[in-house]
Amino acid sequence: MAQQGKIPSASPQLDHLIAGYHRFRETAWTPRRERWASLRDGQEPEVMVIACSDSRVDPAQIFDVDPGEIFVVRNVAALVPPFETAPGHHGVSAALEFAVQVLKVKEIIVLGHGMCGGCKAALTKELHGAEPGEGGFIADWIALLDPARDEVSTTMGTTGRPAERAMEQASVRVSINNLRSFPCIRQKERSGELTVRGAFFAISDGVLHLLDEANGSFTPVV
Repeated sequence: MAQQGKIPSASPQLDHLIAGYHRFRETAWTPRRERWASLRDGQEPEVMVIACSDSRVDPAQIFDVDPGEIFVVRNVAALVPPFETAPGHHGVSAALEFAVQVLKVKEIIVLGHGMCGGCKAALTKELHGAEPGEGGFIADWIALLDPARDEVSTTMGTTGRPAERAMEQASVRVSINNLRSFPCIRQKERSGELTVRGAFFAISDGVLHLLDEANGSFTPVV
């Protein structure tokens, strides 16, 4: 029988996480019990953020928000697939439906980022470590960016940071266009109940940029 209070089969990685959990209990949960108690019976976030799974880009850290303030979906390259009704496991679409129809968020932000491995793979068509017959999940997923790749590679090539950043920002535009293929999003945006917005976070300098859809450029937030 495991000793009470000890985690069986612990690893250095788990020990690191448990230490962080203890800090969280001491500095974040305990002093703010009222906030956590208010979330006990439900959530009412007004913003949904679609972000990359990259460990360097945590929306809660970037926007410095409290628990319960943002509803977050993270995946490779922060991609949104187009609306479709074919049978399947549509995780991002299910999250969108829940956020828009049930939680009734007022804003959806697609947050791209610099040095995105998914976007680089989409641009170069190189998937390091992907063995034939092992799934091909990454290749299928980032194929959503094929049209953007064709445009970027034609004007900027497929290598170098300028081309990579162009691809990273193009992926945000792709996801925004796909968001608007969902009838519920299109309807609520037209009625003014919902705003769809693009953003880009540059890891190298920590600067957030917002997409100006009028001219397609990303402007730094100052």
